[in-house]
Amino acid sequence: MDVVSGVAGGGARGGDFARASPRGDGRRPPAGRADAEGGQGSLLDALKVAVVLLDATGRVLLWSPAAEEILGWPGERIVGRLLGTVLDPGGEEPGLGEGGPGGGRESWSSGPELGEYILDRLLRTGRWEGVVPLRHRDGHLVRVEALASMLVDGDGRPFILASVAEIGRLRRLEHDLAALDSLFDSSPLGVAILDTDLRYVRVNQALARMNGRPVAAHLGRTVAEVHEGWPGAGELARLQRHVLTSGRPVIDLTMPGPAGGYRSLSYSRLEDRAGRVLGISCTIMDVTERRHAAARTERVRQRLALLNDVGTAIADLLDVPRIAQVLARSLVPRFSDYSGVLLRKAVVRGDDLPRQPHTVSEPLMQMGAGSVREGPRIDRMLREGQPIAFADDSVFGTVLNNGAPRLVETPDGLRATTYPGDPGAEAAIDLGIHSLLVLPLRARGTVLGLLVVGRADGREHFDRDDLLLATELASRAGASLDNARLYAREREGALTLQRSLLPQHVPEPPGVEVAFRYVPGSSGTEVGGDWFDVIPLAGGRVAFVVGDVMGHGLRAAATMGRLRTAVRTLAALDLPPARLLRQVNDLADDLVTGPEEALMATCVYAVYDPATRRCTMAKAGHVPPFLVGSGGGARVVDLPSGAPLGVGGVEFESVDLEVPDGSVLVLYTDGLVESRGEDITEGLERLRAVLARPRPSLHAVCDDILSDLAVRGREPDDVAVLLARLGGACDGSSASWTFPAEAGAVRRARGLVRAALREWELEPMADLAVLLVSELVTNSLRHARGPIGVRMVRGTSLLVEVSDPLPDPPRERNVTDDDEGGRGLRLVSHSSRRWGTRRGRLGKVVWFELALPGN
Repeated sequence: MDVVSGVAGGGARGGDFARASPRGDGRRPPAGRADAEGGQGSLLDALKVAVVLLDATGRVLLWSPAAEEILGWPGERIVGRLLGTVLDPGGEEPGLGEGGPGGGRESWSSGPELGEYILDRLLRTGRWEGVVPLRHRDGHLVRVEALASMLVDGDGRPFILASVAEIGRLRRLEHDLAALDSLFDSSPLGVAILDTDLRYVRVNQALARMNGRPVAAHLGRTVAEVHEGWPGAGELARLQRHVLTSGRPVIDLTMPGPAGGYRSLSYSRLEDRAGRVLGISCTIMDVTERRHAAARTERVRQRLALLNDVGTAIADLLDVPRIAQVLARSLVPRFSDYSGVLLRKAVVRGDDLPRQPHTVSEPLMQMGAGSVREGPRIDRMLREGQPIAFADDSVFGTVLNNGAPRLVETPDGLRATTYPGDPGAEAAIDLGIHSLLVLPLRARGTVLGLLVVGRADGREHFDRDDLLLATELASRAGASLDNARLYAREREGALTLQRSLLPQHVPEPPGVEVAFRYVPGSSGTEVGGDWFDVIPLAGGRVAFVVGDVMGHGLRAAATMGRLRTAVRTLAALDLPPARLLRQVNDLADDLVTGPEEALMATCVYAVYDPATRRCTMAKAGHVPPFLVGSGGGARVVDLPSGAPLGVGGVEFESVDLEVPDGSVLVLYTDGLVESRGEDITEGLERLRAVLARPRPSLHAVCDDILSDLAVRGREPDDVAVLLARLGGACDGSSASWTFPAEAGAVRRARGLVRAALREWELEPMADLAVLLVSELVTNSLRHARGPIGVRMVRGTSLLVEVSDPLPDPPRERNVTDDDEGGRGLRLVSHSSRRWGTRRGRLGKVVWFELALPGN
């Protein structure tokens, strides 16, 4: 059967063929998709190429489903009809299409003319190609590109086979292909396509240049075959196979290239429109420069981080040895394998900076060391505290004298760093140190010492950038060391002043045992104004005082000295505690170091009388004292708080309490109980627990208190602690009497005093004592109208007190030969070792002291 009749009139008519579906259900599959029975989508599906079969007269014999999709006419409506009459665009002006006459492609707009022209060309040439506007079934025009060929069947009858494609889809496909060609031809990136066997099927010139082989040397070969002997070929092949099988892309994977450098690789799987795997695509970019730039950037970041970290570590330190240690250890292993900080002795001691050049007679002191290893050789080279000797013409001597850093990179250079035969230099060579930086630690034009850092086997040598970084580190460290030196000198001066203002010898009156401690603040702060004192008073009594001047430094120390002097002076007047604090508060403006400053201080003042076993206390804004019983147990003494000294218009109150023998009075400053982030009540409870523990002596208690403070960590404030074990006078060492204000009081007082002195075996001093007592009792009889008291206390001296209800103290007068009175106080003043007056609970007390025989 001939082709035309077979198609037109055979078993499957043209209309039946047009209506047939590959699915077998009369429905055509969507364009570009595989049908349900295993057919795969192809480029023709995407392009939608329609096949039309015509006889020699232009009558349609076959109308493919693609033609129906493009033009909308079903096969049963068009098969057997003339194509030009059905698809006539109707009234469109004819014109030349793409290519024009003679160009191979023509454009027509009239159906009849189209048919005549095509038949004429086919009869003459057997082929026609052109762009034709055709009428869609719904009325709009569709521009298609057609290719028609004249064929002859077996019987010699001609027929026409035409392929028709929608021109819009065709142009998009052409653009896509052009873009793909441009990507391969002009892309600066290496681009390749590999098939399912991971063999190159297309490679652009950029990748060929990158690999150093022509394009032809890639095609049909795998990566391992193209780069024979490259260790990374196997890893890359496994990566390609993983992308091909899993479908998961790889983006911007950086790895070394076959010819050195670094490459960024991106892989993705290629699939057609039906999902069939065709291979993988590859994009390769040379990132060697980017990698080097990133490495340089990271190196700069690490250097800046090291500079910042070291600067931060030493910025807040004000202790020269500590700065040296932190500096040396901060550089290992981030910057070097070994490091040492060598300082001049003047810097370590806090002396003035030397102005003369360094000489060999003054070795440097190694104050800081850092090492990645430990062992005897390390100790020979980097033992903290050891002196480092060197010659003037050595590397160390040269850097010290001219201040220029040096880079040493040879064994002979290492031996020349100090002096010939130095075991430290030989130990450095044995440790494999191959690169050494010797840098001056300089401040204000003077070299304070050296920073020495070295690298050993396994690390690259120091370069210029390392030298610049280390020089900057040494410069900052030099400034920190000089600040610490200046601070140490000023702090030592303030400490010397403060210690000179504190009691040099603390007296211990009879019946009282005293222990004390003073601890300056931590090295990060200046000295404060904490102080204490023990003041003997008349009548065997004793005053205890602890105070704290706000602030730090020389000013606080000077103010503390003035305040202590004022308290001692007022204490000599035998003022009650509350009145004494009031008097000190009135002197506040005269105690500060300048008119622009104001006194702000806290204080607690206590007076203990062993004879009566009573203690009177008052405080001005100070932390409360503790009283520890003889059997254990500590309690806070509840005192009116009072405002700090320097706050005007505030009254102070005293508290008088009886103290059992053996009780311990604990006075202290707030640095002992105050901590950052902790309530003061917690500190008080902690101190109470320490005081409650039994100890063999007061000094052991002081040590225990400071040990607990050290465990918690030193606070920046000073600490002063004063402990006093209070005991009464010895039995039989005192005697007291009370007489009515009558004429016989003098006679009775004389007799009782003489009898008491005879009992105490003090008869040699009886006449003088009796004379002075009679004068004072007579004076009380003359002016007072109430009971007269006489008390004697035997201790290191003989104390005699005469009291009466009259509040005004007597005053010594200058008398003439004609005056009948006024000689009693002059006699007391000239005959006794000391004398004075004070206010008592009911009036006044006049007292005097007489030296015991043999004293």
